Amino acid sequence: MEDIYQDQREMCLLYGAQYMAVSDDLIIGVSDDVQEGVSPIHGLRYMYKDSMAGWFLWTGAWQEREDFFKPMHVRHVREDFPDLIKYLGLAPGWRFLWSPKADEVWYDASLLKLEEDSLSKRSGV
Repeated sequence: MEDIYQDQREMCLLYGAQYMAVSDDLIIGVSDDVQEGVSPIHGLRYMYKDSMAGWFLWTGAWQEREDFFKPMHVRHVREDFPDLIKYLGLAPGWRFLWSPKADEVWYDASLLKLEEDSLSKRSGV
Protein backbone atom coordinates (compact mmCIF):
# COMPACT_ATOMS: atom_id res chain seq x y z
CA MET A 1 0.00 0.00 0.00
CA GLU A 2 2.84 2.39 0.81
CA ASP A 3 4.10 1.98 -2.77
CA ILE A 4 0.79 3.39 -4.03
CA TYR A 5 1.21 6.54 -1.95
CA GLN A 6 4.82 6.85 -3.09
CA ASP A 7 3.69 6.59 -6.74
CA GLN A 8 1.11 9.31 -6.07
CA ARG A 9 3.69 11.58 -4.46
CA GLU A 10 6.05 11.06 -7.41
CA MET A 11 3.26 11.91 -9.87
CA CYS A 12 2.58 15.15 -8.00
CA LEU A 13 6.27 16.00 -7.86
CA LEU A 14 6.62 15.37 -11.60
CA TYR A 15 3.87 17.91 -12.42
CA GLY A 16 4.41 20.35 -9.56
CA ALA A 17 1.04 19.48 -8.05
CA GLN A 18 0.09 19.56 -4.41
CA TYR A 19 -0.25 16.02 -3.01
CA MET A 20 -3.63 15.26 -1.44
CA ALA A 21 -4.03 11.58 -0.62
CA VAL A 22 -7.41 9.89 -0.78
CA SER A 23 -8.33 7.22 1.72
CA ASP A 24 -9.82 3.91 0.61
CA ASP A 25 -13.16 4.83 2.21
CA LEU A 26 -13.75 7.89 0.04
CA ILE A 27 -16.02 7.72 -3.01
CA ILE A 28 -15.22 8.47 -6.65
CA GLY A 29 -17.72 8.86 -9.50
CA VAL A 30 -17.00 6.30 -12.23
CA SER A 31 -18.90 5.91 -15.50
CA ASP A 32 -20.01 2.47 -16.70
CA ASP A 33 -17.71 2.54 -19.73
CA VAL A 34 -14.64 2.80 -17.48
CA GLN A 35 -15.83 -0.32 -15.70
CA GLU A 36 -16.16 -2.01 -19.09
CA GLY A 37 -12.50 -1.36 -19.91
CA VAL A 38 -12.94 1.37 -22.54
CA SER A 39 -10.07 3.84 -22.94
CA PRO A 40 -8.79 6.50 -22.95
CA ILE A 41 -10.00 7.36 -19.49
CA HIS A 42 -10.57 10.96 -18.43
CA GLY A 43 -10.14 11.92 -14.80
CA LEU A 44 -10.71 15.21 -13.02
CA ARG A 45 -10.78 16.28 -9.42
CA TYR A 46 -13.15 18.88 -8.03
CA MET A 47 -13.10 20.06 -4.44
CA TYR A 48 -14.02 17.23 -2.15
CA LYS A 49 -16.57 17.12 0.63
CA ASP A 50 -17.57 14.59 3.25
CA SER A 51 -17.22 11.09 1.77
CA MET A 52 -16.57 12.29 -1.80
CA ALA A 53 -12.93 12.38 -2.97
CA GLY A 54 -13.79 14.85 -5.74
CA TRP A 55 -12.60 12.50 -8.51
CA PHE A 56 -14.68 11.61 -11.57
CA LEU A 57 -13.55 9.05 -14.15
CA TRP A 58 -15.15 8.49 -17.57
CA THR A 59 -14.47 7.72 -21.22
CA GLY A 60 -15.81 9.46 -24.31
CA ALA A 61 -17.87 12.60 -23.83
CA TRP A 62 -19.06 13.78 -20.41
CA GLN A 63 -22.81 13.24 -20.30
CA GLU A 64 -25.27 15.33 -18.34
CA ARG A 65 -27.35 12.31 -17.27
CA GLU A 66 -27.92 11.95 -13.55
CA ASP A 67 -26.92 8.29 -13.70
CA PHE A 68 -23.76 8.80 -15.78
CA PHE A 69 -21.48 8.38 -12.75
CA LYS A 70 -21.79 5.54 -10.26
CA PRO A 71 -20.24 5.76 -6.79
CA MET A 72 -17.16 3.60 -6.22
CA HIS A 73 -14.91 3.48 -3.17
CA VAL A 74 -11.26 4.30 -3.75
CA ARG A 75 -10.32 0.81 -2.56
CA HIS A 76 -12.28 -0.68 -5.47
CA VAL A 77 -10.65 1.69 -7.93
CA ARG A 78 -7.29 0.57 -6.55
CA GLU A 79 -8.25 -3.09 -7.03
CA ASP A 80 -10.03 -2.79 -10.39
CA PHE A 81 -7.97 -0.05 -12.09
CA PRO A 82 -4.42 -0.20 -10.68
CA ASP A 83 -3.04 1.94 -13.54
CA LEU A 84 -5.17 4.89 -12.42
CA ILE A 85 -4.40 4.96 -8.71
CA LYS A 86 -1.16 6.91 -9.18
CA TYR A 87 -3.18 9.95 -10.32
CA LEU A 88 -5.51 10.07 -7.32
CA GLY A 89 -3.07 12.02 -5.13
CA LEU A 90 -3.32 15.04 -7.44
CA ALA A 91 -5.09 17.93 -5.71
CA PRO A 92 -8.44 19.42 -6.79
CA GLY A 93 -8.09 21.28 -10.08
CA TRP A 94 -6.02 18.58 -11.77
CA ARG A 95 -7.03 16.40 -14.70
CA PHE A 96 -5.58 13.44 -16.54
CA LEU A 97 -6.17 11.46 -19.71
CA TRP A 98 -4.91 7.87 -19.57
CA SER A 99 -4.61 5.07 -22.09
CA PRO A 100 -2.42 1.97 -22.00
CA LYS A 101 0.03 3.67 -24.38
CA ALA A 102 0.21 7.25 -23.06
CA ASP A 103 -1.06 9.73 -20.52
CA GLU A 104 -1.45 13.47 -20.09
CA VAL A 105 -1.74 15.42 -16.85
CA TRP A 106 -2.63 19.11 -16.52
CA TYR A 107 -4.02 21.72 -14.17
CA ASP A 108 -7.44 23.25 -14.92
CA ALA A 109 -8.29 26.14 -12.58
CA SER A 110 -11.88 26.21 -13.88
CA LEU A 111 -12.57 23.03 -11.91
CA LEU A 112 -12.19 24.95 -8.68
CA LYS A 113 -14.80 27.52 -9.71
CA LEU A 114 -17.64 25.05 -10.10
CA GLU A 115 -20.20 25.41 -7.34
CA GLU A 116 -21.00 22.37 -5.22
CA ASP A 117 -24.69 22.48 -6.12
CA SER A 118 -23.88 22.20 -9.79
CA LEU A 119 -21.47 19.34 -9.14
CA SER A 120 -24.02 17.39 -7.11
CA LYS A 121 -26.67 17.85 -9.77
CA ARG A 122 -24.36 16.78 -12.63
CA SER A 123 -22.68 13.86 -10.87
CA GLY A 124 -25.65 11.84 -9.74
CA VAL A 125 -23.41 10.54 -6.97
